[in-house]
Amino acid sequence: RSLLAEGSLATAIFHSEWQTSLFGAIENDHTMPLRFEDGLWRINWEPTLVFPQLGYGLTLALLDESVARGDIVDAAGQKLATNEQRITIGVVSGQIEDRPAVVNRLAAITGLPAPALEEKILAARPDWFVPLAEVDFDTSAQYYETLSALAGVETRAHPSRLYPAGETAAHIIGVLGGIRAGELDSFKRQGYRGDELVGQTGIEGWGEPFLAGKRGGRLVTLSPTGKELAEIASVISRPGGNVYLSLDADLQQRAETILGAQRGAMVVMEPTGFIRAMASFPRFNPQDFATGIDAQTWAALLNDDRRPLVNRAAQGTYPPASTFKIVALSAAMENLGYTADTPFFCSGIWYGLGDDQPKKCWLETGHGNINLQDGLTQSCDVVFYEVAKALYEADPAFLPDMARAFGLGRATGLLGLDEAAGLVPDDAWKQAALGEPFYVGDAVNMGIGQGYMLATPLQIAHMLAAVAADGRLYRPQLVRRISSRDTGDQFFAPEAGPPLPLSAQTLAVLQTALWGVAQGRRGTARQAFKGAAFSVAGKTGTAETVTDAPHAWFAGYAPADDPAVVIAVIVENAGEGSQKAAPLFRLMAEAYFNWADTAPPAEAS
Repeated sequence: RSLLAEGSLATAIFHSEWQTSLFGAIENDHTMPLRFEDGLWRINWEPTLVFPQLGYGLTLALLDESVARGDIVDAAGQKLATNEQRITIGVVSGQIEDRPAVVNRLAAITGLPAPALEEKILAARPDWFVPLAEVDFDTSAQYYETLSALAGVETRAHPSRLYPAGETAAHIIGVLGGIRAGELDSFKRQGYRGDELVGQTGIEGWGEPFLAGKRGGRLVTLSPTGKELAEIASVISRPGGNVYLSLDADLQQRAETILGAQRGAMVVMEPTGFIRAMASFPRFNPQDFATGIDAQTWAALLNDDRRPLVNRAAQGTYPPASTFKIVALSAAMENLGYTADTPFFCSGIWYGLGDDQPKKCWLETGHGNINLQDGLTQSCDVVFYEVAKALYEADPAFLPDMARAFGLGRATGLLGLDEAAGLVPDDAWKQAALGEPFYVGDAVNMGIGQGYMLATPLQIAHMLAAVAADGRLYRPQLVRRISSRDTGDQFFAPEAGPPLPLSAQTLAVLQTALWGVAQGRRGTARQAFKGAAFSVAGKTGTAETVTDAPHAWFAGYAPADDPAVVIAVIVENAGEGSQKAAPLFRLMAEAYFNWADTAPPAEAS
């Protein structure tokens, strides 16, 4: 800014500005002493030229202020993710007076090998705090006097993530993990140090900006003995906000118990989109990730061929099987003018693709004379072979377009969880993926939810919810409220999407046919719901696989005349949907209505 010279001496006044991710800009005015020597102006270096508070023999230290991560809370107020106090034991190596004694005592307290501790201490900068181990609060209290008496040893309290319900809702809550190398710069620009554990999946990952809060701290100078002398900059920490879910932990535990140790998934949601439970098996324990997962546990999860890290409810893709007949019936009524009474004949075998390509109905003896509505109720394959063939011949886009209108082939938009899009095949897809046209045989397979068609349990629940909600697709939701000290509360209300492209007549036929599945004399799930205290409308499905037993589906809503809950169940390689999935639906519905009678009212939104 200015220069004052007198003989061989001069002073320069300048302004410095340090840009930091934690403190923002740190600005100071300085006076720089100069000396003319050997034909050049040279700087008389002083540490104050960096910061005015610095001097010879002093060091800079960043004193972190721990920030509590926000809680993840269920609809009844139970904490699914919260914090407990942990204690970090570490050293400032330059202040250690008796290294062997420190190493031996810390090895005894922490259980870590003495050579490993000594290696870390010897590698550390003498003026930096180096964390060595974490212990719980009780252990720290037990050894408080011993730790306090060891010169160079420090203990620092900080919050650590705790998952009180263990594996319950693990895929929904998600996990913490170290910052990935490719994301490090981005996180540092937001004020992270870079060594934190951050949300990676589930609500922990989606909610990182709300849950993490803002780290605080002070930049100070220290004397050679570690005494704090001056503060250069400071910022107050901001605790993380809380995320409140529509999920109910008790109902979630019940869903997981009902699903049991069977590979599969279950989605329990309101017709207007709020999810009450979402079970997937196998699961994992998010607590294993809370302080950094060890290599052995991580390897076991990755090498488990059951894929426990995959949330089958939202990421598992399966042929929707006969649940897709809802779409096929809708497309036929809306595009071909079919009615509930449009007649068909089922002998048990269909030759619509030629004598050399017979296709069977699941009922070997056939359904005989049957109409379109009863074809859905009784899940007659022959009816839907005919329907799919007729749709293809009229316009190959009719069936795929109706599938997309029901929300298939794309993510539902559920905030907080990663979703698979599934697959609605058509000519453009098949040409791009396989280099050949979408044939009539492909359409026929699609008509019964087989072939290339894929959907997630969440998408099937979403589809049934639209039927339950009189033809309106509501966005599935898990988050009911975000609570922040800075911005206040943000509430999430039901979000209605576009209506299904269905007439009132088509919707009425669907609802009547689905009621017949569970309640009708010839419904495919009538045995599963015999004697139930509530009425059910739904659809069975048995998804054929290439090498193993079929997947069992049941999806529907209850009560049928005034829907309160929508449930989709899939059990992998379990057999018939009517025998394996429908009974689980009934158990879940019974649990839901018992829960609804005793649960506190949902939060206002």
